[in-house]
Amino acid sequence: MTIQGGCYCGATRYEAAGDPVMKAQCHCRECQYISGGGPNYFMMMPEDGFSWTQGTPATFTRTDIEGARTREYCPTCGTHMTTRLPGRPLVVVKVGTLDDPAGAYGGPDLAIFTCDSQPFHQAPEGKPSFDKLPPR
Repeated sequence: MTIQGGCYCGATRYEAAGDPVMKAQCHCRECQYISGGGPNYFMMMPEDGFSWTQGTPATFTRTDIEGARTREYCPTCGTHMTTRLPGRPLVVVKVGTLDDPAGAYGGPDLAIFTCDSQPFHQAPEGKPSFDKLPPR
């Protein structure tokens, strides 16, 4: 599978090839900040199949927490497109930035960090939900 996407203004674009490692919805508090309050829909893709095809993203990594993720976003419009996990050869692609979200993503296979869910969040019906991360 090859997916393509980019930011809201079109200045920064990416392509990712390979099979998704995970298609999920995250309810953690950090994702709520980034999503505007709802759960964050994402696909984990293999890092070796990922490339920026236009522009260079800006990055942000918190320095005050252990295991902080690196967020990659458009330096022009601020769209958060990807997240990098320390020590993992994966790229977390934000579904809203895909050119074809319905076709490429289809829907989450599970929900994670539901311990932080808000009363107005809805987990995917009939799919597994985890308070934190699923067992590996």
